[in-house]
Amino acid sequence: MNKQRALLFIPLIIFAVLAAFFWRGLSLNPNDMPSALLNKPVPKFSLPRLVNQEEFRNEKILQGKVTLLNVWSTTCVTCREEHAFLNELNKQGMHIVGVDHKDDTADAKRWIAELGNPYDDIVVDEEGLLGLDLGVFGLPETYVIDKQGVIRYKHIGDVNQKVWTETILPIVKALENK
Repeated sequence: MNKQRALLFIPLIIFAVLAAFFWRGLSLNPNDMPSALLNKPVPKFSLPRLVNQEEFRNEKILQGKVTLLNVWSTTCVTCREEHAFLNELNKQGMHIVGVDHKDDTADAKRWIAELGNPYDDIVVDEEGLLGLDLGVFGLPETYVIDKQGVIRYKHIGDVNQKVWTETILPIVKALENK
């Protein structure tokens, strides 16, 4: 085979390599993005509370109990779908802290008044700096925080019955028994 004929196969080889990468990408779950902060403490923050913006909260509110740190916004359709399930989890005793991310505070207060409050505390991340430190890139995102304030799991997307039962609840139970 001469050299010019061999060069004719280069596009075919490039196509095969790209197809393999695309095929591999299609088999991945986009919600299984590990956090760079996994097994690290929640980044330090000092943010106002939603209900009383004169009061500030910091990362210490995430210590002492296994906690779900839920990052949400009123502009997020999936957050609205998730909200009812979070209400149920909170009624069952799950400690949940909300981060109102880059949102209009008045809208967030109306949201909570209308849909109920599943959170034990809500901080307002108006500038999105805590979200940036957490690596938030899509809402909602939920972090499982252990009793020492360390991030043990990150879930992208809504927390629903299936996600709770199959994934998050076993992690929460394991952390509660430590």
